[in-house]
Amino acid sequence: MSDLIRRSAADLATALQSGEVSSVEVTKAHLDRIAAVDGAVHAFLHVCTDEALAVARDVDARRSAGEELHPLAGVPIAVKDVVVTKGIPSTAGSKILQGWIPPYDATLVERLKAAGMPILGKTNMDEFAMGSSTEHSAYGNTHNPWDLDRIPGGSGGGSAAAVAAFEAPLAIGTDTGGSIRQPAAVTGTVGTKPTYGGVSRYGLIALASSLDQAGPVSRTVLDAALLHAVIGGHDPRDSTSLTDPLPDLVGAARLGATGDLTGVRVGVVHELNGEGYQAGVRARFEEALDLLRGAGADVVEVGCPHFVHALAAYYLILPSEASSNLARFDGMRYGLRVEPSDGPVTAERVMGATRGAGFGDEVKRRIILGTYALSAGYYDAYYGSAQKVRTLVQRDFAAAFEQADVLVSPTAPTTAFKLGEKLDDPMAMYLNDVATIPANLAGVPGLSLPSGLDQGLPVGFQVLAPARADDRLYRVGAALEMLLEQQWGGPLLAQAPELEVTA
Repeated sequence: MSDLIRRSAADLATALQSGEVSSVEVTKAHLDRIAAVDGAVHAFLHVCTDEALAVARDVDARRSAGEELHPLAGVPIAVKDVVVTKGIPSTAGSKILQGWIPPYDATLVERLKAAGMPILGKTNMDEFAMGSSTEHSAYGNTHNPWDLDRIPGGSGGGSAAAVAAFEAPLAIGTDTGGSIRQPAAVTGTVGTKPTYGGVSRYGLIALASSLDQAGPVSRTVLDAALLHAVIGGHDPRDSTSLTDPLPDLVGAARLGATGDLTGVRVGVVHELNGEGYQAGVRARFEEALDLLRGAGADVVEVGCPHFVHALAAYYLILPSEASSNLARFDGMRYGLRVEPSDGPVTAERVMGATRGAGFGDEVKRRIILGTYALSAGYYDAYYGSAQKVRTLVQRDFAAAFEQADVLVSPTAPTTAFKLGEKLDDPMAMYLNDVATIPANLAGVPGLSLPSGLDQGLPVGFQVLAPARADDRLYRVGAALEMLLEQQWGGPLLAQAPELEVTA
């Protein structure tokens, strides 16, 4: 295995700038790794070999000519398949978009290209980002590199697995209720959900417009900050995009890496660390808290009483918004079109046949639930009530952040479960997001980083910050990462089992 694929994005950027390696060498090493192991992992739905190498050659030529380039120029990246990419298939993990080639790039893809980052390919995901295990993809399961019989989390399991399997140093994910952070937790990677509106949603195939947020997936906190700085910032094409300048995310990560958290108030959310949490998950969390105390942080317990209702509110708001957003997939404009096998070909019958064939069971389940929640006579009782709970969750966050600079919890209640273990129990699957959902309801940023192992599988530690204070995530996250790696003798992923390389 090439040593290049095990280096962090920050290390690769330094090596590229110094001329130690070329972007072609780095990109080819990762493409070779994809060819060697992705048959077992299935992190990618589409690999952009020629396009990635062409960008790498261009970056190398421009660097040789003395052109001043972005710090991450030449560092390759994978992109979740819910993000549209011009000239590259974008399916959102669904049959209904099979073969669709977008005519434009998402804003964040434009920014990756402007930075000179070769796109390795599009990663697998739960269909339309509905799921916590990447078992709801129309194109097959993704497997966890730590144990190929286990799930890599979801919906962004492909992006997390690609980074954990050393197929990409960086990836883009999207987080509607935890779909960046929960996969990061179960694969031993780092994932950030930025403040809502901090990264443009223009060009994301929408699931729930008031919840969706794109963000970085990486192997280190610094790498996540570097990527966040590339894709973040105002976009006039997104009406929900924040006009505020990004805080100094990279500077915060570098400050945190000194290990000094003197004066930082860390709030432990009482409601996110109790019944239903695996014993080993709680143990790693308490050990991490001890490290934060040792770094000078003031650790206090805070109460967020309405968080206990967040899961129920989320699973009314999300299906309601999804039922509206997915109405555009009707067999008339783009994507799959299925005509009825008998009888007249009417718009209504084509729409029914197309949606019946193109959507999977989980998507149909949530569309039906959302349509019901929005229907006359039930709107106030369900959707309206859920929005009231959302307001109460936001107030809980506001009160908690008066007592603490950041809030912390385990990222997920368990480690990765076996493939198929919860596939027939939607409620058990939904409970995987119990700790991550409140941040999406409130629009606040969150970060997950690995905090150790339980029975050989990664455990995640979640840091939450007030809206627009994403830099706090990186300061606290980088400090904890440094302290943990001192204990482990290096990155947690160094302890992952080697994947079998195919010929």
